[in-house]
Amino acid sequence: LFIVVVAVNSTLLTINAGDYIFYTDWAWTSYTAFSISQTLMLIVGATYYLTFTGVPGTATYYALIMTVYTWIAKAAWFSLGYPYDFIVTPVWLPSAMLLDLVYWATKKNKHSLILFGGVLVGMSLPLFNMVNLITVADPLETAFKYPRPTLPPYMTPIEPQVGKFYNSPVALGAGAGAVLGCTFAALGCKLNT
Repeated sequence: LFIVVVAVNSTLLTINAGDYIFYTDWAWTSYTAFSISQTLMLIVGATYYLTFTGVPGTATYYALIMTVYTWIAKAAWFSLGYPYDFIVTPVWLPSAMLLDLVYWATKKNKHSLILFGGVLVGMSLPLFNMVNLITVADPLETAFKYPRPTLPPYMTPIEPQVGKFYNSPVALGAGAGAVLGCTFAALGCKLNT
């Protein structure tokens, strides 16, 4: 029950981290920030439960709960006309599987889990998260169909933000995620002590 409660709370924190549609001018910037936020939410909870139970496979189970609860919430929004394609959130599962694999392959070594697991999840999730962008309806069409509220002046882009970060939000998200992933994996382990 405890693992379900925490996974549900993680889901609530990550559930909107994919609404690139409404950020057409800032799509790549939003993608990078949201990829990092999803990476950190996944890794801290998954690492915590992995080291808490000591059973390889727990991280994937944690990601599965997040996926199912996100499906439930997004399906509700989708049925109300929310312009989001349904099959979007399983992108957490492969990264969680990598975390389990590291824990199992290093014979439950926590330091290896922090270093290797953190880097693998941090680098892989932004890559898998690109599936979110691929499955989303055409951003321009959606932007016209669902006009967003006027942005305040400090948020209004001076020019379209495509091309920032050398036009590679996956690389930027993966680089930042690899560094931060280790830190948050360490936090997940520390929560058990």
